[in-house]
This record gives sequence, structure tokens and C-alpha cells, in this order.
Amino acid sequence: PEEQESLRKITHTLAMKNEEISNFVCTLKQNLDNLEANSNRVQEDLESEFTSLHSVLDEMKEIMVTRIKQERASRTYELQSQLSACSKALESSEELLELANQTLCSSETDGFTQVTDLVTMAPAFRLSLKAKASDNMSHLMVDFSQEREMLQALKFLPVPATPEIQVSESQVCDNTVTVAWTLPEPDSKIDHYILEHRRTNHEGPPRIREDYPWMVVEGIKEMEHTLTGLRFDTRYMTFRVKACNKAVAGEFSEPVTLETHAFTFKLDSSSSHQNLKVEDLSVEWDSSGGKIQDIRKEKNRTNSPMHSPARSALMSPKRAPTARPGRDRFTAESYTVLADTMIDAGQQYWEVKFDKESKAFAVGVALRSLGKFDQLGKSGASWCIHLNNWLQQSLTAKHNNKARTLDCPIPNSIGVYVNYDDGTLSFYNAKTKQLMHTFKTKFQQPVIPAFMVWNGSFSVVTGLQVPSVVQSGQRKNSGTSSSNASLT
Repeated sequence: PEEQESLRKITHTLAMKNEEISNFVCTLKQNLDNLEANSNRVQEDLESEFTSLHSVLDEMKEIMVTRIKQERASRTYELQSQLSACSKALESSEELLELANQTLCSSETDGFTQVTDLVTMAPAFRLSLKAKASDNMSHLMVDFSQEREMLQALKFLPVPATPEIQVSESQVCDNTVTVAWTLPEPDSKIDHYILEHRRTNHEGPPRIREDYPWMVVEGIKEMEHTLTGLRFDTRYMTFRVKACNKAVAGEFSEPVTLETHAFTFKLDSSSSHQNLKVEDLSVEWDSSGGKIQDIRKEKNRTNSPMHSPARSALMSPKRAPTARPGRDRFTAESYTVLADTMIDAGQQYWEVKFDKESKAFAVGVALRSLGKFDQLGKSGASWCIHLNNWLQQSLTAKHNNKARTLDCPIPNSIGVYVNYDDGTLSFYNAKTKQLMHTFKTKFQQPVIPAFMVWNGSFSVVTGLQVPSVVQSGQRKNSGTSSSNASLT
């Protein structure tokens, strides 16, 4: 039995080894086929390149030979014309000389004056005895010794050098990232660059297992690239780049991680009004929601987590945010939904797109103490901009049951800016960044993005950085009292 078991084991091992060898044989055969195909391809490319070189040389030769022929023809014509004129002048001079000798030997003197005039007008006296064209053609000589050396230096394309991303030249602003890089030395053979980027919540070098895949940008011709319209839902983005010539790509650069701080949250469906159909970042009014209350009372109180972007940035990754106390679901006429993330420091910004035909809509911030019956802006626990389409359309800023009508067009999308430390809450036309209203206060406790909709819908855009135009406008207005800074 032991010998039989030993034979069985070694037989199984041999069978496994044979399978490995068979797979390796298939791989070798595939490599041979690939080698044949790749060799043919590069040889065809080589022949094509040399044919192209020959064509260029033949074309240049034809052009230069034509130039020599044209120069020779032009000078030949000039010299032939001059030679013909000289021959005619000589022939005329011979005749005039013979006539003059006959006249001189004659005893008659009447013809002297006429012959003298003819001799004086002889063509020989008008001829230039300087050649009109030179026989020197040295200006059309060539010396291709340098070009010959260049041709003799032809070689296969080298692998491009590895680029280096310049962190100091790279920028992150307005949800746009510009990445710049350099090469160790100039390389005229480089055709393009390939940039890869991916989102991450880890500042260090890439790990073996990342949560997000690499995204690829190909065909970059310059040594920098700008990514626009990004949504920053992670704390960092990692970048790497490689150079490519016509034949081969080089190695990727060392990855560089850039911080992409932005405010991200989802909507808390566990405490939203029963008539609101809540997805992660969108809400739709559902009139039947309140009638289907197959929910136990104890389930109305939830323990959904409440995060803080300012504090979580400082927390160890191992520490999860503590669960917030449960709260009652909004009810009655408080058609409210809150975000799942609170603001307790720094500057944050988000946008909300809403149906302008909604009977009512509001966006702002609220304290944790906002009651389940409280409507946004009706108590001291919330600040908002409120759109009312009931009876007549109006847009107002509300806080502590006080309202101010806003004299501005109703936008399709509103941007909300919070500077927690300065106690500033501003609302903007998200498209034009035109300031609509600013609340100036002093936040005594964390605030939460808050929304209300009745007979309508809206969607939230998070992962946005504070726009630079908003930041510059806030700095310009700091220290000055805005006429719409408070409700009186």
C-alpha cells in the first residue's frame, strides 16, 4: 500500500509536471509565431523607411541635376549669342577693310567720306569683349560628408528615457489638475506621452491592491496635460507618465500623489421625510411615500454615521468616524433631507441642480438640533434660500423665521459656500458665480447641508473644490459689511 501510494503521488506529480511542460511548449510555439510575425513587421518597416530615404535622395538628386542643367542652358545661350554676334562683327569688318583698301588705292577721292562713315559705324566698335557668362560652375558643387556621416549613424530607435513629474509645476485648482514633467535630456524621437491617473485615499506610493483603476490619457504631444471637470471624491490622485517614440514606450515615471481636497457627502435617506425618494445624491418628490408607512416606530430612529471632512482629514485611517446619535425622520410639512456629513471647520462648497417648476425648494445648512417638524429657515437652527412656486413665484433668504426677498434671477443651479470659522454662508448662481446672498453669523456647533423639496426634484453635485472666483470674491468682501448679510 505504501509503495502504491508513493507511486500514485509521484505519478500525479509527473502528470502535473507534464501539464506544465505542455503549457510551456504552447507558450514557446506562440513565442516563435510572434517572433516570426514581429520580425517580418519590423523588417517591413525598415525596408519602408529605407525606401522612403531613397525616394527623398532620388527626389533631391533630380532637383539638383535639374538646377545644373538649367544653369548650363542659360549660360550656353548667353555665350552662344555673344559668339554669334562676334562672328557677324568679324565678317562685317573683313568686308569693310577690303572696301577701305580698295578706296585708298583708288585715284578718285570722292568716295573717302562715305567709306569713312561706313567704317566708323562698323559693328566691331560696339561689341563688348567681356564674356557675359562665366564658365565656372563651382557654386553648384556639393559636399555630403556630414550627411553621409548622419546616414552611417542610422540605428534602431532607442527606448525613450523615463520622464519625471515636476510637483512644483503641477497644480490642483477649481477641480482641474495640471501635471507637468521633464525628460533627463531632449529627445527629438519622442512622438507622444501617455499619462495615467487614478483616485486614492492613501498618500503614499501605490499599493498592490487599490480601490480604483488607472485611467489612461493617450496621444499627449506636450510635456504637460490638464484634466478638467473632475469630481474629487477621494483625498488624493496619483499620476504617472511615460514617453513613446514611433516604435516603443519607455518606463513609467515614479508615481506622484497630489492632494485633491474637496467636500463630499451623500444624502441621509434614513432621516429624510417619507415623501422624499432619496438616492445617494438625488431626491424626487413621491406623494405616495407618506401613505405607505409599513415601518416600525423603532426603525424611525437610526444610527446612520455622521462624518466630518475637516476632522477626518486629520484622523488616522484606522479610526472610523463615531456614529452619530439616532434622529427622528422628518415629518409633517418638513419635507427635509440632510447630508450624512457635517461641517465643523474650514471652507466647503457644493452645488445643487433643482427643478425650477418645483412647488417649493430650499437649500442651506442646519444644526444637528433641527427638529423633525422644523421647516428650513423657520427656526434659529437653519439658514437657507427658498424658492416658492405656490400661487406666485418668489425667491427668499430665510433664517429664524425671518425672510428677505432676493432681487435676482432664479438660476438652474445654486452653489453653496460655507466658511465655518468665519461664520459665512453664501449662495451663488452656480453657472455665473454671481453672488445671490450671504449670511454672516457665528456657528456655535457643526452644521449639515440641508435640502427641502415639495412637488419637485433636485440633485446634488459634491466633490467640488471652492472655486477660485468664489474665494477671491470672499476675500474682497471680508471686512466689509454686506447689505444682505443679515435678516432684520
